[in-house]
Amino acid sequence: MRAIQQAQFGGPEVLELVDIPVPEPADDEVLIRVQRAGLNFADTHQREDHYVQRHALPLVPGSEVAGVIEATGERVVALTGHGGYAQYAVAPRDRVFPIPDGLDDGTALALLLQGLTAWHLFRTCARLAPGESVLVVSGAGGVGSLAVQLAKPLGAGRVIATASSADKRELCLELGADVALDGDPEGLQDRLLEATGGRGVDVVLEMAGGPVFDAALRAMADMGRLVVYGISSRDQNEVRTGRLLKRSQSIIGFWLFHYLERREHLAEPLAELFDLAARGEVRAVVGETYALSDARRAQEDLAARRTRGKLLLDPSR
Repeated sequence: MRAIQQAQFGGPEVLELVDIPVPEPADDEVLIRVQRAGLNFADTHQREDHYVQRHALPLVPGSEVAGVIEATGERVVALTGHGGYAQYAVAPRDRVFPIPDGLDDGTALALLLQGLTAWHLFRTCARLAPGESVLVVSGAGGVGSLAVQLAKPLGAGRVIATASSADKRELCLELGADVALDGDPEGLQDRLLEATGGRGVDVVLEMAGGPVFDAALRAMADMGRLVVYGISSRDQNEVRTGRLLKRSQSIIGFWLFHYLERREHLAEPLAELFDLAARGEVRAVVGETYALSDARRAQEDLAARRTRGKLLLDPSR
């Protein structure tokens, strides 16, 4: 089968199109013929071995796929951990979920990792209360575009999004944000305070790190919660505990793969997300579909923020 494989860690140049054997599923796994593989910002960290979870070489990247179970023909999405950038992938049976009729592969993939992440950021981590204000950093991205849409159905009041360009800010407004702000950290604190009438934001969903994290923290309300689910800038932050004490604020870390051991953390929220999509209350923003052979360019575009929404790979090309 055709697959993207890396024999070393490094830049996009380590991603090679190769021909390797179809993987053999273990007793607790299923073999999936991949129709679409999902791309995630975490893939770029994984490629450099800077991700939370370490991997051995050679490595076929890709943590999620949509396709057909080879033995039964059932359409599914699945969390593979790795191995998704290929024509075939294996996944544990308890991390495979049927795709409802009428739902396309791109939407199903967007709701799998990004949708589950957004759901848990609000429900499990931030414990969003009715009427609270929300800031979604990078509101036009894969997780962000879903978080903007989920905020009000899950009880939020004012929803603020940041984005790097005018067209992305317009998308945030179309998706339901009340305010869409320039995400440049210069002056971001002042823009956020102005957007909340000086009160500050109750819940912050943050994945950039560096000066964006600092600005969002300074613009957070008393008893506010900031949930960190990524560090796309690769610039980690230090926080003074005295500041948190004085304002009763919380900083919470989230990594979806800690939730994989309990199926109820996946199946029930995913069913809710699929239902919201079927009713038209949530729209997955599906971006470009790249050929498998263009995996390097796909990761370069993702890292350079030239994309929006959910990015896909087509293993047939």
